[in-house]
Amino acid sequence: MATLELDSITKTFQDGDEEIVAVDDVSMSIDDGEFLVVVGPSGCGKSTTLRMIAGLETITAGTLSIDDRVVNDVKSQNRNIAMVFQSYALYPHMSVRQNMSFGLEESTDLPDDEINQMVSETGEMLGISELLDRKPTDLSGGQQQRVALGRAIVRDPEVFLMDEPLSNLDAKLRAEMRTELQRLQNNLGVTTVYVTHDQTEAMTMGDRIAILDAGELQQVATPLECYHEPANQFVASFLGEPSMNFFDVTLEGDRLVADVFEYPIDEDVRSDLGDVTDLVLGIRPEAVELVDEAGDHEFETTVDVVEPMGDENTVYLHFDPDADPEHAEALVATIDGFNRVSEGNTVTARIPEDAVHLFDRATGEALHNRSMEDAAEQIDL
Repeated sequence: MATLELDSITKTFQDGDEEIVAVDDVSMSIDDGEFLVVVGPSGCGKSTTLRMIAGLETITAGTLSIDDRVVNDVKSQNRNIAMVFQSYALYPHMSVRQNMSFGLEESTDLPDDEINQMVSETGEMLGISELLDRKPTDLSGGQQQRVALGRAIVRDPEVFLMDEPLSNLDAKLRAEMRTELQRLQNNLGVTTVYVTHDQTEAMTMGDRIAILDAGELQQVATPLECYHEPANQFVASFLGEPSMNFFDVTLEGDRLVADVFEYPIDEDVRSDLGDVTDLVLGIRPEAVELVDEAGDHEFETTVDVVEPMGDENTVYLHFDPDADPEHAEALVATIDGFNRVSEGNTVTARIPEDAVHLFDRATGEALHNRSMEDAAEQIDL
């Protein structure tokens, strides 16, 4: 087991006369036995960060330490890490047993019978004992993924690195493998860095998640902290499906004035904003309520589109009944699946003040977030 420390890690590439910064001054600590998920959109630098940890990419600047040992110049085979690739990277001419044992045969002096025993034990753990003498081409995608995991596990590394290992699987198998991976990591207790673009994987699998955008680290926290208390507007928009609603507003006294509504705020919220007046108001779709009564935080809206999802409905609302729906400012609400609304209905939407987020429009920095305690109280109710 091991700790990982990334201290101002930077990676640049040269493209002719242009220097491209792929990873920009990223610092984070990964605890012994922790499952950290690095998540972000395509091209944000997450795989490059993983490859620097693995030793497959050189580090332009900064320091990478494993158990307080600086490993910037240590070759990948000497870092005691194991990596699972998106493509599985299995040798097609070798059996499953040979694929799993190859790394040990090349990097250790262990006798063959001991290697075979380790492979057999790992195969049993992963439920692939009966596949050990097959070739990868005879296996399904899920079985190949288990073999790739087994090849990493059998080496008993200090750190697991996983680069989008589930992206080639169908949705049902991906959900099953998420559960298996969490159970496996809990049992093994190996420090794990897992890269994905899938926010569902990040929210469900990680002890903590690290969110990257354009090579820069946006936030490192538990999934719930990132969801309910995002550091900035990017984090708030990236996590959640449907995404958080955003409205440009201007602070005038104790009211937030938008193009389509005015929203009063109390002194506690106002005090968080300081001197900033150009703001973005955010509200998650599941926090929006459809109610009967009108008030300061309730607005008459028109239903544009309803997307039934079974247990819930995603409802697209707009404030101006005469506006072109394609260009009108929309409010998205997630409501109970038995709450029947139809296109063209007029409904009253509540935006609860204890659920709003406010961001500096110029910097994107979060100035006021819904507290996790308030969110938990709403669930308890």
